[in-house]
Amino acid sequence: MVSQDYHILTQFAPASLDRPRPRLYGHSLARYLFELAFMVIAIYTLVNLLSVRFFVEGVSMSPAFESGQSLLVNRLSYLFGAPQYGDIVVFHNPSNTAEDYVKRIVGLPGDVIEIRDTVLYRNGQPITEPYVAEPCTPHSCPDNRWALGDNEYFVLGDNRNHSSDSRLFGPIHYSLLVGKVVFRYWPISDIGIINR
Repeated sequence: MVSQDYHILTQFAPASLDRPRPRLYGHSLARYLFELAFMVIAIYTLVNLLSVRFFVEGVSMSPAFESGQSLLVNRLSYLFGAPQYGDIVVFHNPSNTAEDYVKRIVGLPGDVIEIRDTVLYRNGQPITEPYVAEPCTPHSCPDNRWALGDNEYFVLGDNRNHSSDSRLFGPIHYSLLVGKVVFRYWPISDIGIINR
């Protein structure tokens, strides 16, 4: 009786029970390592297309950034939106495009920027700048006036007395912008998202 029941059970058992179970890892180790290397290269390439890393040299943006810090710059920021007041940007030096600077945007196209008695004015109104390291001296901030044209931006370092910026080389053209600084990743103690 037992053998007959066993025969009936085996007769109606799914055919898949007789097949060998598939291996969990069907690929060779070499193929796995190749796929892993390919993914790492693809992700690295994508990150480099979308962003650039910038190493801070000098104190022109102190206290926001100090020499030796490393920043991540978003290349796509201004493809989907225009630069805004307070954005910290990396751009090519107008006098030497092989050299890049990091500064803060204080003037947009159409603005009139003035320095009067060491105070910065935009369209006739003084600008409140809590991020500035120290008051500008008459030597560093002589009286001057700039009328910004289409696609022109006025950029200044936060450390006004120790910065080469639009006071020296004038407004920068949109085409010189590399991107917006979005993240500080080195040193680890200073890591964080960058806001205006």
